[in-house]
Amino acid sequence: MSSSVTRAAGNEPPQPSAAASTEAANGTANGAVTSEGTAATGTGQAPGNAPGTGAVTSAGAGSGTPAAGTPAAGTPAEAGADGAPASPLRRGAARFARPVLAVLAGALLYASFPPRPLWWLAPLALALLAGCLHGRRAGFGLGFLFGLGYLLPLLVWTSEGVGPVPWLALATLEALLIGLTGLGIALVSRLPAWPLWAAAVWVAGEALRARAPFGGFPWGKLAFGQADGLFLPLAALGGTPLLSFAVALCGFGLYEALRVARAHPRRTAAALAALTVAAPIGAALAARPLVSDAAEDGTAVAAVIQGNVPRAGFDFNAQRRAVLDNHAKRTVQLAEDVKAGRVPKPDFVVWPENSSDIDPFTQPDAYDVIDKAVKAIGVPVAIGSVLVPESGPLRNTMILWDPVKGPTDTYDKRKIQPFGERMPMRSFVRIFSADVDRVRRDFGPGKEPGVFDMAGSGVGMVTCYEAAFDDAVRSTVRAGAQVIAVPSNNATFGRSQMTYQQLAMDRIRAVEHSRSVLVPVTSGVSAVIRPDGTIVQQTRMFTADALVAEIPLRSTETPATRFGPLPEYVLLAVAAGGFGWVLTRRIRARRAAGAGTPEAS
Repeated sequence: MSSSVTRAAGNEPPQPSAAASTEAANGTANGAVTSEGTAATGTGQAPGNAPGTGAVTSAGAGSGTPAAGTPAAGTPAEAGADGAPASPLRRGAARFARPVLAVLAGALLYASFPPRPLWWLAPLALALLAGCLHGRRAGFGLGFLFGLGYLLPLLVWTSEGVGPVPWLALATLEALLIGLTGLGIALVSRLPAWPLWAAAVWVAGEALRARAPFGGFPWGKLAFGQADGLFLPLAALGGTPLLSFAVALCGFGLYEALRVARAHPRRTAAALAALTVAAPIGAALAARPLVSDAAEDGTAVAAVIQGNVPRAGFDFNAQRRAVLDNHAKRTVQLAEDVKAGRVPKPDFVVWPENSSDIDPFTQPDAYDVIDKAVKAIGVPVAIGSVLVPESGPLRNTMILWDPVKGPTDTYDKRKIQPFGERMPMRSFVRIFSADVDRVRRDFGPGKEPGVFDMAGSGVGMVTCYEAAFDDAVRSTVRAGAQVIAVPSNNATFGRSQMTYQQLAMDRIRAVEHSRSVLVPVTSGVSAVIRPDGTIVQQTRMFTADALVAEIPLRSTETPATRFGPLPEYVLLAVAAGGFGWVLTRRIRARRAAGAGTPEAS
């Protein structure tokens, strides 16, 4: 995409030259002269043409130039067949089409997410988004609309039980951040090899959403929709940032390949654009040897308990005790099945998050119920509980319970969900929703990763919401986890798609760190996942069940585990380099315009 002469945006001389008038007559006034016939950053505008778009011309006479009056590939047809400006009605329709397509692109990306196995829709959605943003100045608005089309349906489960206000607020806030991403993509879309810069900008946007505001909300990363996809092995190479980058690069490259091939089917530029599609696919295929479920450290028989929750109608205190009784009862039933020879005896058992919302250290009856269940099964059990200290915040805690010694270790959840487990800006939020006071006492975060020694196996605790955060999972594996457990409580969200979205995250984490993942959930879906991301067992929702499976134990670290955030930092540097290049070009263009001379690139 090199060019010999580039016109800078907004820097045309006030009086058009004769050559410019001739170009307008032939429907090519918005083109830029290039040496290879590739898209340039043309900015001279004939009336009715969208800013920043233009027909592609070559240095050679007529070579690769669209016929007069033919719109350039990837731009709305805003000129008539004779090259004259289109009517105001037609121009208005063309401008209206982009916002509609942006929303549709977002909806298409949502459709690529679980429980639907339509992962391949994600690159198509980003290709459509690229068509909306390429060469535009209105990137923020289009990105925002894309974000709404994507996140409103994806996050609708957040309205369960509390009404639409939290859902609309969260989706709008996250869509605003995606709007910033759209602005960044639009800015770099005029650079040579722009799909590379744009994909890095997408990762930068995801990095921002994972960190701010209120500690971040990584839900909806591109990577989390790829559990069944071709690109999945890249998670083991560079974690979720590299996986998201590959999907974004493929989507943006697909648009660019089609755009350039339409205008210049015989050009080298078309082949280079196609390379941006082939490169991530080739990298994913090359990374497949990193995905393994071999039992490096032997195997263990693990069990996960899904005790279920009672039907609505219980008051809060009765509900908590009923949930505890359900999990204890299902554990005792598992012990009876073991004695009868119906299932193998597990080496350890994991209960879900909040399986005992009653603090067993302060409530003797809860302690006795848990202790009897653990003694019945006769192996270590990880119990999800809520600890209530006399002062300070509550603790969302996993307790390691030994059948002989009782409680021996604890892990406090480190990533506390804002507006769910803690309430920022309580007085302000109360203006919009009285449900704010459902969180009467905030939870506090733990500080250290938790790896329980359960019958000789290192079982790392990643509690529910933490599975969305790269650092929370990686630090647990680096602390010695041979197996990852993701105890969760999704009962609040009913039969929504939330539990399937979270299960897909757990599958990504299994491949990313090459570990078996155990997913006990109060109401489902509970699952056992092998290190290659395959689900070997899973439950149905809102049923009492127990899963028992032999799983491989592994201690090898994948490149993603070793490198940690380094791939993300590299991609952030690439995005920053793209923005720096855009800024440099604009400064040079303004200086050239001030001097009254054309800029040579």
